[in-house]
Amino acid sequence: MKVRIVVDYVPRYRHGHQWHFVPPVTGIHLAAITPSEHEVEVIHEQVRPVPVDTTPDVVALSFFSGFARRAYQLADRYRALGVRVVAGGPHVSYWTEEALEHVDVVVTGEAESVWPELLRDLERGTPRRVYRGEPASLAGLPTPRYDLLEDRFLVPRVLQATRGCPFTCSFCTVPDLNPGFRVRPVDDVVRDIATTRFPRFWQDKVAWFWDDNLLVQRRWAKELLRAMVGLDRWWLTQASIDIVKDRELLDLMERSGCIGIFLGIESLDEADLRSVDKRQNRVREYRDAIERLHDRGICVMAGFISGFDDQTPEAIVATADRLNAVGVDVPFLSVLTPFRGTPLYDEYLREGRILTERDWGHYTGYGVAFRPAKMRPDELLTAHRRLWNRAFSPALVMDRLARGARQLSRGGMMLSAAMNGFYGLKQLMGNEPASPPIDGEGRIVHPDPREAPLRLSQLGVRRAEKKSAAGREEAPSAAPIASAAGLR
Repeated sequence: MKVRIVVDYVPRYRHGHQWHFVPPVTGIHLAAITPSEHEVEVIHEQVRPVPVDTTPDVVALSFFSGFARRAYQLADRYRALGVRVVAGGPHVSYWTEEALEHVDVVVTGEAESVWPELLRDLERGTPRRVYRGEPASLAGLPTPRYDLLEDRFLVPRVLQATRGCPFTCSFCTVPDLNPGFRVRPVDDVVRDIATTRFPRFWQDKVAWFWDDNLLVQRRWAKELLRAMVGLDRWWLTQASIDIVKDRELLDLMERSGCIGIFLGIESLDEADLRSVDKRQNRVREYRDAIERLHDRGICVMAGFISGFDDQTPEAIVATADRLNAVGVDVPFLSVLTPFRGTPLYDEYLREGRILTERDWGHYTGYGVAFRPAKMRPDELLTAHRRLWNRAFSPALVMDRLARGARQLSRGGMMLSAAMNGFYGLKQLMGNEPASPPIDGEGRIVHPDPREAPLRLSQLGVRRAEKKSAAGREEAPSAAPIASAAGLR
């Protein structure tokens, strides 16, 4: 069959992007595990339009909540032409009934265990409505299909070496979508980094780990970094801030070519962190932790969230200067978003704080989908935009770059300059995050707050119990759809 994998996208800035840094790993990983007898292509809507035609026999869509309406539009258009549509990704993991109104087949869990079977059934014309993948060993996964990537991504070598995260922050779906913490064999990861080639210097030089917490399993992480020493690569990833307490790990990070670490710092106030169970972070330790990474020449990227219950608009805007004061090189600034599958969503649904009239366009990380505690929704949105514009103002960008020139390695400085330039240019051009319309294209049917919270991990237990009691599995329409390849 001809299989078209589409990674959906809706521009999150007023005028889109001038450059595209990095692709999701989802599409090229799914292509890699597609059996060789099928013809496969990958389309990233972020960089090119999606053709809607009858060329493919099967279209597989991957998307998250903020892009759901766009994905459903594509699905409806393909199905009108007689093309079969499969959906995966974190959104349909928790909104199954909604997705089944627009697609033919959904995939739950991790796709490796069911994707070949699904394609066989589609070829025979006997597909089920739902395929339930299970978390499995990551050994033997193939190298992502970099050859299918569009050439507009600045850093094409993305890969995943681990799945899961040991922490349980209340706003995050990862512990439920990718339960436990699993690692790939070091040799497989090194193969993906060492054997792939790209035309431009920085493309061949950089490996971007698309992991939620790459370095959490210390013994394995150190084995990986020792194997990477001598590969002459630069690499970056996401990790928890406690990595700075392990001197040996920091040494290996520097020797193996680490140029950047993304830290989910989230807030500079302890009360905010406690409110979302981010207890592994200690605000008083931020400056020292960042200095330790700077001592190794590593660029510190950090995520911060606006909308915690004790925040005011003034406190949000003031965060811009506080970030520079603690030494952050590249801030990533989002709005608190209550995704289904998280304790945060369950809490806000019970309290009547979910803005039920707002559609999926408000779930991009730049919209407001709930009622804040100390301000109106529009005040939170305005405060976030003021924070974003202040953080990427010429003065603060230049301050970060000047500091980086003194502290960062060559690769770390190139990363900081590229990202600060990316966002700083947007700020100069008035290209701030887009604000979705209040009246969306559809209406979200939220569950009754009295229902038990939806968790994929608990569904597996309930399925087993029900199958044992009834001698058969429950109707597939009750199942959620998880990510096809770990894309949040």
